[in-house]
Amino acid sequence: MEFKMFYKSQVEVATALCELIDLYWDNKIKEQFMIENIKKIVENNKDKVFKDNVYTSVVKQKCGKRRLDIISKII
Repeated sequence: MEFKMFYKSQVEVATALCELIDLYWDNKIKEQFMIENIKKIVENNKDKVFKDNVYTSVVKQKCGKRRLDIISKII
């Protein structure tokens, strides 16, 4: 399973992050795969994930509190 590393919009980035975490929660991917890909996606799309070092409102709404907690711990 592969994920793109560069996205056009905040919605696409948030959706990819949600899919990664959901796949992990469903035991379809390994923890290390999830961690590596979240790091890469966030690093390559910082401008779409953060604004003034805070998650953008789109990412907050799409991902929700539990997923954002996981993303924060990983990065």
